[in-house]
Amino acid sequence: MLLPYRANKGNVIIRETCKSDWQRSHWPLSLLTLVLCETFHIKAEVILSDTMPEQSNDYRVVVFGAGGVGKSSLVLRFVKGTFRESYIPTIEDTYRQVISCDKSICTLQITDTTGSHQFPAMQRLSITKGHAFILVYSITSKQSLEELKPIFEQICLIKGDIENIPIMLVGNKNDEVNALEVESSDGEALARRWKCAFMETSAKTNHNVKELFQELLNLEKRRTVSLQIDGKKSKQQKRAEKLKGKCVVM
Repeated sequence: MLLPYRANKGNVIIRETCKSDWQRSHWPLSLLTLVLCETFHIKAEVILSDTMPEQSNDYRVVVFGAGGVGKSSLVLRFVKGTFRESYIPTIEDTYRQVISCDKSICTLQITDTTGSHQFPAMQRLSITKGHAFILVYSITSKQSLEELKPIFEQICLIKGDIENIPIMLVGNKNDEVNALEVESSDGEALARRWKCAFMETSAKTNHNVKELFQELLNLEKRRTVSLQIDGKKSKQQKRAEKLKGKCVVM
């Protein structure tokens, strides 16, 4: 059942009484907004921009790819250090992590997008708001590589000049070599054509996962972005400083 709404000059304005019901559900607010948009033929981008607030110092990374290539697994492995064997289709999830940006603290916002083609408005909005992009395919599926081509074209169309925009082409599941359909050379060739970076990963074995996100941030030329927060010391550094100057009895 659709929630109550009222329209004003083409914009859906969500009642405060409805927000709690939406938040209690497991459906993203942006998806429920799209349902309203489809039903009442309202321009989705206008509505979604109001339902996706962000801070001015957020650094937004968007992860694209076909269903089942391991987008969510890569993000969850990076953010939470976990891996799930079962496949659960994603509509859209957002994860946040504190990082260093121009020697100050900012938020890395990672948007894990749907692998479905049913929500083009959400895709366009994610591209518009994104600062950097990860394009994921599975090395076990040549089709998944082909499905990235229209997404890359959409990024070029919306962003215009992408020379200074970090884009990483990622061949995931490189632990499944027995089911290989896409050679590393194929991914590298496409990356050269697109003038973007390339890396192979495995969310399952945690191969190159942290390196993927750090390398993506290293590609950012407009500001200095790093996973290492300035002034934050590792456990080893803290332990070394604690022991410094203490006598050791042999």
